[in-house]
Amino acid sequence: MFNPIGWTKPEIAQAHCDIPCGIYDPVSAKMAAQTVQKMVLRIQALERPDGSDAVAMQGYSNSLARYVRVKDEHAEICKKELSILWADYGWPNAPEDFDLHGTFNAALKLAGQCKQNVDMAKCEELVATCDRIATVDRKSTRLNSSHVVLSYAVFGLQKKTTQHTCTSHF
Repeated sequence: MFNPIGWTKPEIAQAHCDIPCGIYDPVSAKMAAQTVQKMVLRIQALERPDGSDAVAMQGYSNSLARYVRVKDEHAEICKKELSILWADYGWPNAPEDFDLHGTFNAALKLAGQCKQNVDMAKCEELVATCDRIATVDRKSTRLNSSHVVLSYAVFGLQKKTTQHTCTSHF
């Protein structure tokens, strides 16, 4: 049987993760953790009205429910983003003293505890753990930036700075 594909012998590609460098970024996990922290702060600042004012009680209940929902949603977002970063990224050049699995496992558990409770200490620990992961990530990818602006050098692309204008003569 004729098989032209058999003539080619593709080489094995080597990569430390499943997509190009610079795509994975712990900033989304960190932002989610900070949102959890902000919601806990708001929940703790809510003042429960006395039961005699039904309208005030409804407003309190509505605010509390919304804060809890956002807190739980962002704790789940944090867990999802950390899980992707942990599982899919190869972590080249990570410092020897960085306990990759222990740190990520702790962060995932903290995010779960933040969903279960209203505990500012756990929120602060979650944000600090996400900060630690972000610091190691920047060092391992050699992207020593704040990730505010995406580095085009990561992808080997040139940022287009020229503008083309079309002038037509009628």
